[in-house]
Amino acid sequence: MAPKRPEGAGAFPKPVESPAPKPPDPSTLYAALDLGTNSCRMLIAQPKGSQIHVVDSFSKSVQLGSGLETTGRLSRGSMRRTIQALRICQQKLKRHKVKRMRLVATEACRRAKNSRDFIRQVRRETGLQLEIIPTEEEARLAVISCAPLVSTKTQQLLVVDIGGGSTELVWIDLTSVPNRDRPKAIMRLHSGFRGDDSPFPGAKVVDWISVPLGVATLRDQFRDVEDDAARFALMSWFFEENLAEFAPYKDAPPSEGFQIVGTSGTVTTVAASHLGLRRYDRTKVDGLRMTSDQIDKVIRGYLELGPKGRKDDPRIGQDRHALIMSGSAILQALLRCWPTTRLSVADRGLREGLLYAQMSADGVLEDGPY
Repeated sequence: MAPKRPEGAGAFPKPVESPAPKPPDPSTLYAALDLGTNSCRMLIAQPKGSQIHVVDSFSKSVQLGSGLETTGRLSRGSMRRTIQALRICQQKLKRHKVKRMRLVATEACRRAKNSRDFIRQVRRETGLQLEIIPTEEEARLAVISCAPLVSTKTQQLLVVDIGGGSTELVWIDLTSVPNRDRPKAIMRLHSGFRGDDSPFPGAKVVDWISVPLGVATLRDQFRDVEDDAARFALMSWFFEENLAEFAPYKDAPPSEGFQIVGTSGTVTTVAASHLGLRRYDRTKVDGLRMTSDQIDKVIRGYLELGPKGRKDDPRIGQDRHALIMSGSAILQALLRCWPTTRLSVADRGLREGLLYAQMSADGVLEDGPY
């Protein structure tokens, strides 16, 4: 007697692979592009509660400001490299059918004599319309991107954004804001630094400054100094000299309730080196807190490695090794002025600020903890 055929025999087996993810609804998407002195970076994201969910991204070192210190102009080679990168961004925007976006350029385009010609060339060759934003807006957007990292215990906040061509510092007083509302008060700054029209107590911007020295421009100014340690010391001293006009609480920096948030490739690289990461991991770096002593130890290690050792160090990476000492010089100068045991590392910046500002203005972010 033939055995009874079991139920379901001959049915198609269940596939092992997961089904292809459903593409996001284009009507929910926002894009932000940051064209800086050294890098071209873009995020495409959608709102998710009070946060953002990244759908696609792009980042490339284009060195747009190469030679700018000497000539005052964007070179043909740097513009060509940048336009090639922007074409990739344009293809991503088209593929995702993104309609809401802000595409901004910063210090290199603010300073270059031929930046308007470059903006027109970008529009002609890629269809993208870049917007050169002023220093205050760049600082403000960097600040609001860091809102999720602000502690509810923070009373005095210093946000530092070390870019390729400039460094923005914003000092914010949060003492009049209820503890639980402090991160939200930072987010409200998307409307400006000159006061909050809300009936609720707001974050008060005590002072802010944009120093026209970033990792690329500071390096270029001291390129002719051959000795590695001497060059580092001169860069750090020179940056501190340029902070003379920005001195809130410099003589007696607050100890209790003081937080620095550092956002830049320099700060995240120092954090990755501190953790000993041979492969960068954003989840371990973003939000990490470091002390001045820990940062000093990493920087001393960079100096001991020398130029060749830094180039071969996987924790620093090929894209960062030529700029890490100028960035470290800026970071060390800041910590001499305002030593702290609470420097929060932010793997976020202008792009996230642009996204938060667009979504907040459209009312699509939920009002919750950031």
